[in-house]
Amino acid sequence: MADWERTLETLVRDRGPALVRYAYLLTGDRAAAEDLVQDAVVATFVRRGQLRETAAAESYVRRTILTTFVDGTRRGRRFRDVRHLLVRSDSHEGPERGVQERADVVAALADLPPRVRACVVLRFYEDLTIAEIARALTLSDGAVKRYLSDGTRTLERTLGPVQDDVETHVVGGPGRAR
Repeated sequence: MADWERTLETLVRDRGPALVRYAYLLTGDRAAAEDLVQDAVVATFVRRGQLRETAAAESYVRRTILTTFVDGTRRGRRFRDVRHLLVRSDSHEGPERGVQERADVVAALADLPPRVRACVVLRFYEDLTIAEIARALTLSDGAVKRYLSDGTRTLERTLGPVQDDVETHVVGGPGRAR
């Protein structure tokens, strides 16, 4: 077995579920997320078959997932087709509360434009700084701040106030270089 094959096997076995969760946040659909991850893995190993470290391979795959999503080749077409199936309930009692909250977040993310959604996912799911998001998406820091501000405002209208101190993250608040 070649080194790249071992790397691929380890990546898919150990990091595959995390990659699918990451793609799911972007696409809003499990099947689309799985397709996106598969496409990203294939594209990564076709171009970079010499990869020998799982961490480097995962980094390339995550970048490919993000780029593919932002470029619009997988804009959640399937999710928009079934979004009406997610029924909002005003009653958040019982064990289904967490499931409903997750569905609400996914539905709210689906309403964001792709670049705004990517910035929000990278900030709040990947916990990247503004500078890191800007580098990942090849945007200016100011554009990232604007996208985060717009995304946060839109999400708060749908979901209510964000518990995290968004101002600290968006404008670099007191003592933090985010």
